[in-house]
Amino acid sequence: MQYFVIGEREIVLAFALVGVEGSVAMNRDEALNAFNKVTGRGRFTAGETTAVLPVDQRPKVLILTEDVSNMLEEEVTEWQMEGQYPLVVEIPGLGGHLSGRKTLTESIREAVGISV
Repeated sequence: MQYFVIGEREIVLAFALVGVEGSVAMNRDEALNAFNKVTGRGRFTAGETTAVLPVDQRPKVLILTEDVSNMLEEEVTEWQMEGQYPLVVEIPGLGGHLSGRKTLTESIREAVGISV
């Protein structure tokens, strides 16, 4: 399965060590350009010339740090509602979970209704 990560430099580097490609995003423009490249949306901000990935080269799972996900909240929600690949997965950034965000365990407990 193909993966792609968008986040802080250290996160992208860590994923690169295990063979996962990624893009460093320190601001909304960088995050949006990387997101559009991976999803094939083709809308880039000024000065960006990165080509959109062909459908057969697009990853199946897009990993975003919570910070990047916050920067792209509208775009990520819209993408998830379309139900297309890549599947978007959020992970904590270098600073840990952002306040107000549920952990995976909390989400599972809420969905299942029991505590394990």
